[in-house]
Formats: sequence, structure tokens, C-alpha cells
Amino acid sequence: MVGTPVAFLLALSVIIVWALTGPIFHFSDTWQLVINTSTTIITFLMVFLIQNTQNRDGKEIQLKLDELIRTSHARNSFLDLDDVGDAELVALDQEFRDLYQKQQASDAMKKLHAKLKAEHNRRHA
Repeated sequence: MVGTPVAFLLALSVIIVWALTGPIFHFSDTWQLVINTSTTIITFLMVFLIQNTQNRDGKEIQLKLDELIRTSHARNSFLDLDDVGDAELVALDQEFRDLYQKQQASDAMKKLHAKLKAEHNRRHA
């Protein structure tokens, strides 16, 4: 609910009311303290709300990825990556980098062979 337009308009309304009451309270230190304290408390609470939302979102994505791995030909060992240490993650990352480089080299070789074959066919045509 906090990320809705209604919540934004409510917060904006509070700021407008606070600003309009400035002349009534002669822009006193207490008047400023009210908004400063309020925004600090709200910000503090929002940090926990945002973190909770990110944790839920991350878990949902993880569950969706787990389901994709389970139903595909991917390695099932990836299902428990949240339980491995940083060293294992670095090793897996390096493995994928190596696979990518090998694929790139293989693709380059295929392109070279295709060019050579086309040139050979052109010369012998």
C-alpha cells in the first residue's frame, strides 16, 4: 500500500498542510522538529518494509527459477545455490565464463570455416 499513488498523495498532503501551518507557528523550531522527526521515523520504518519486500521478491524469483530448473535439462545442482559459499559461487561463475569463451571460439571457427568454404566455392565455380 505504501507504493501506491494514494499513499503518495497522502504524504504530499501532509507536507502541504505542514508547510501551510508554518506561518501559524511562526516557522518555529518545534514546527520544523515535527516534520523532521516524522520523516525520520517514517524513513526508518520504510527501510524495514522495503527490505521485507525485496526478500519476498527474491524468494519468489528463486522459486520460479527452481521450477524452471526442475522441469528443464539444466543441472539440478543449481537448485541449492543459496546454500553454497562465496568460493563455490566464484568457481561457478568462472565455469560459465569459460563455457562462454569456448562457445565464442567455436562460433568464430564456424564463421571462419563458412567463409573459407564460400571462398573455395566461389573460386571453383
